[in-house]
Amino acid sequence: MITKPKLKTMQKVKIEVKKEVKVDGRKNNTGRPVNKKSARQARLAKQAFYADVNDKFQKGNQFKIKNNTYKYSAGENGGLGCIVGAEFGMHECNVSYIGRTKVQGYTFVLGKKVNVELNLKTLKFVK
Repeated sequence: MITKPKLKTMQKVKIEVKKEVKVDGRKNNTGRPVNKKSARQARLAKQAFYADVNDKFQKGNQFKIKNNTYKYSAGENGGLGCIVGAEFGMHECNVSYIGRTKVQGYTFVLGKKVNVELNLKTLKFVK
């Protein structure tokens, strides 16, 4: 009679997995340093600045022109709005165009239409 060899049962082993988290917030490092002075990096920084300024304007952050403080008030259903004075909320002008770096508007003074153009790159936003 042939006997089967007895198999030893293995004990359960717990494995603890540790995930390596990079301290500096990098997702994947190619190992190559970034040339901050390259034309591509300068263009990307400029695009990020324009997007940031445009976003601040459309959110309604206050900005200063000379000694007066204003803010943008969006219209209903995502339409174009108007610029109002921040102190009393009085209407200053209607906005007809919002671009990447420029905002155009108009107002009426003594029955005449006056066009207003704001350069978002030069606006000083109030913190």
